Amino acid sequence: MKYEVEQKFPVDDLAMAEHSLAAMEVEISGARIEVDVYYAHPARDFAATDEALRIRRVERRSLLTYKGPKIDAATKTRQEIELPLGTEESSAAAWGELLEALGFRPVAEVRKQRRKAMVPWQGRQVEVSLDQVEPLGSFVELESVAAPEDVESAKACVASLAATMGLVKTERRSYLELLLEASSRRVILSAAKDLDCHGDSSLRSE
Repeated sequence: MKYEVEQKFPVDDLAMAEHSLAAMEVEISGARIEVDVYYAHPARDFAATDEALRIRRVERRSLLTYKGPKIDAATKTRQEIELPLGTEESSAAAWGELLEALGFRPVAEVRKQRRKAMVPWQGRQVEVSLDQVEPLGSFVELESVAAPEDVESAKACVASLAATMGLVKTERRSYLELLLEASSRRVILSAAKDLDCHGDSSLRSE
């Protein structure tokens, strides 16, 4: 079993992270678009169990990923199982059809532009992702993969790199959670505006 040890940081822009990585003399990859479609389980409430199932499309590649519940209150450390689905453009759609035939339901799509860098740090490899997430903004993610007995060491490593890069404000919610919350707020604001407009119309009609 492998655990994804991750911390995510919302930032005003990515310039500071880019500067930190440049100072470490690590290469930042070119930008690529990642599109994640998340699915609801037919018999289990993933929001309640803190699990996630998604199909990710990256250019021609597709990946199926399961994420287990977070195991602590400070980081996003959780079990992750990721399986390649193929390099055909139709792979993601075909696997989506299979999941829906089994009762899974697509609930949201998260689209982001991502650049990556691999940073050797305290004897580990930490993947740094520089993300522009529609419509949420800019984020920096630090991630290391660890065996169960090595999780605490990986957490300390990721926290140390984050401090060195000047990243302090963490965000434990996933992009999916943030997107759904933003969508709910927009619905509430829209409903409130409709009520205000209706009220004004009623006053005018009197």
